[in-house]
Amino acid sequence: MPLYEHVYLARQDASAQQVEELTAQLKGVVENLGGAVAKTEYWGVKSLSYRLRKNRKAHFTLLNIDAPPAAINEIERLERLNEDVLRYLTIRVEEHEAGPSAMMRRAERDRDREERRGERGDRFERGDRGERSDRGDRGERSDRGERGDRPRDRERRPREEEAETVTGQ
Repeated sequence: MPLYEHVYLARQDASAQQVEELTAQLKGVVENLGGAVAKTEYWGVKSLSYRLRKNRKAHFTLLNIDAPPAAINEIERLERLNEDVLRYLTIRVEEHEAGPSAMMRRAERDRDREERRGERGDRFERGDRGERSDRGDRGERSDRGERGDRPRDRERRPREEEAETVTGQ
């Protein structure tokens, strides 16, 4: 039987439990039509690049499927009818990826980075951006006036003179 990777996006309003129920329903349909779901991965709620049906975020779920094409047609038909499903994509593959998918590896890598960043917390003792403490908040310099204003390059003319030069009088 052919192998497929199937990803669907569910509305952000749907709870994680509803998404799990939908995944179980799709898995049951595939198994009833003579196929098998090798792996399911819930990737969580992620931001979308652009709005889909007024949603800025969606629940992402991956299914690795080993099933006949009729099973894929049926789950896609059910997803078109379900209002909670925003988008779906099915790709036929030569073999399923062993281990976690690229999205799950990315999540693990991000968690590892956060842990390492926590270990190096002493680097940011003076502030989040490492501000220099010898200057004030706004970075005043000695070449500025009392209030920290920048020196004026030229004096401004009074407004009456500007009006006369503009009108030509």
